[in-house]
Amino acid sequence: MLETISKRPLIKHLPKAIVLLFIALLFACGSSATATPVSPSSAKPTATTSGAPTAMPEATKEAPAAVKRGGIINMGQKETGIFEAHPSMSSSPRIQFTSSTVGEGLITTATDFSAAPMLAKSWSVSDDFLTWTWKFQEGVQFHKGYGEMHASDVLYSYMQWHEGAKHARAGIIGSYFNHPDGGSTIIDDYTLEVNTGVPWVPAQVFEFMRNAGGSSSWTVSEKQSEEIGIEAASKDIAATGPWQIEDSESGVSWTLSAVQDHWRQTPYFDELVYWTIPEESARVAGFQTGTLDSFDMAFDSLTTVEAVAGAQVKGFANAGQAGLNFYGQLYGVDKDGNAYEHYDCTNAWVSCDMDTESEEWAKAVNVRKAMNIAIDRQTIVDTLLSGFGRSLAVRDWMGHDARANPDWVYDYDPDLAKQMIADAGFPDGFSITLTPAIRGAVAETEACEAVAQYWEAIGLDVQFKNTPYATLRPEIIARNYIGATCHTVGVRLSPIVGASNYETRSTFSYGTHHPWLDENVRDAAEEVDPVKAWEKNLKVYNWIFDNSMASAIYVHDAIWPIGKRISIEGWEPTDWSEVRTAVAFEYARPN
Repeated sequence: MLETISKRPLIKHLPKAIVLLFIALLFACGSSATATPVSPSSAKPTATTSGAPTAMPEATKEAPAAVKRGGIINMGQKETGIFEAHPSMSSSPRIQFTSSTVGEGLITTATDFSAAPMLAKSWSVSDDFLTWTWKFQEGVQFHKGYGEMHASDVLYSYMQWHEGAKHARAGIIGSYFNHPDGGSTIIDDYTLEVNTGVPWVPAQVFEFMRNAGGSSSWTVSEKQSEEIGIEAASKDIAATGPWQIEDSESGVSWTLSAVQDHWRQTPYFDELVYWTIPEESARVAGFQTGTLDSFDMAFDSLTTVEAVAGAQVKGFANAGQAGLNFYGQLYGVDKDGNAYEHYDCTNAWVSCDMDTESEEWAKAVNVRKAMNIAIDRQTIVDTLLSGFGRSLAVRDWMGHDARANPDWVYDYDPDLAKQMIADAGFPDGFSITLTPAIRGAVAETEACEAVAQYWEAIGLDVQFKNTPYATLRPEIIARNYIGATCHTVGVRLSPIVGASNYETRSTFSYGTHHPWLDENVRDAAEEVDPVKAWEKNLKVYNWIFDNSMASAIYVHDAIWPIGKRISIEGWEPTDWSEVRTAVAFEYARPN
């Protein structure tokens, strides 16, 4: 029998100096677990999507009338970033934590990748996929006493996501809500009509409207921003989620309080605190002592976690997919029609000729292929993931395995890789910067370090940079980062959603831009016939694989470590597109 909570943790009430000491002690006293579980869970469901749902979903169930509440949930994360929650100012990694607590999406992603209602009560799409009619939930209240959410707040928020240009889909959001040949019309307080100008595949839309993940979004009070200003509102945002911000300190913590009588689900706990604790050993130590109730956990810590009295774990398949991006492939011109400032074809993996039939192009392709076959993906899965995953060669296809091309495989062959590098004109290797995108995924840094070691083994000089994602991301957006990144993302409702990061017009970039991609990614993204859409998805990703423009490393499962104070019964993700670390804390109940 698990122990019940007898009193609330005291950490939130300690003076700041002692709280900082607590963090320091976690860094100092923890020890990393090295044991490996015998085998991963046998339950590994997968799902595919054959088309875009256009039916009118049922409304989200109402919260229970009476909810047992009390206590604080302490969650340990590697990095949360500075709390900024206004749509014009928020960016990843904070988006994924804010969207699943303080904010709420218009939709959630179900287990089969279909869209389910959240703030959007229902929606319909015209037969030509040009006119979308959104109906919003009635009675949804903003935090801080800013009243009821209306359609005007929704439109305001999305235009701020677009204009702020920090969201990974900022440009795409603007194209949807404010297309030159269309536009948005507020019909009444709870109805918004969007004329998209060109057909939109629903998966493209739902991807930035979902409830959780790095490219999610939420709705905020327009009135608050008008009254106190955007910068002040961003730190004390009035959104609609079951948790509201109370306090935050960069690099230390976010403190959230439960929203009373929340329209969807009043949390069972009074408070939720996200602690920024970069070291795995420190997070493990915090969990062992009971200071942390859950944390962002590496798989090799599982045995240690299972040994903690009263602790339990929950596992989910298809939690994330680790991509490998080669930056600097800036072929053609940018979105303003200018040559890319940082295009430099002296880099071995970049072609000096964007003609895909040229000798220069073939040389760069062979370099990138060599870098891929130099990586032993299965060993990474077996060791760093403790078997909780599988190898992957082409990114964005997690969960859509049945539709993938079986030829998408990079066989591990370091000797051949070294020879290919020499044949391409680099017998002594070359230098490349490699940076992990630290966003809360399992083994994201360790796996990237392994890639660096594999590349060094074939003679490359790898400059490994372990920098905060908040530092890396602006360079990626500006197209001035040159090198490679390891970048883990969640499930794609359709693979082509991920390919939008190769479009010239995209705010975010995977480092590769080429006229062929602009034409064919857009063509696939606008295809509304399900059969043709999958054919075009394959066309795009076959080209990416054949040219080794980018790749993937592995798919990983997720395991949530849950301390003895919290029951796992009834605690399920609100949105199944984001399960990499514990989310949906409003459903966590005290033991």
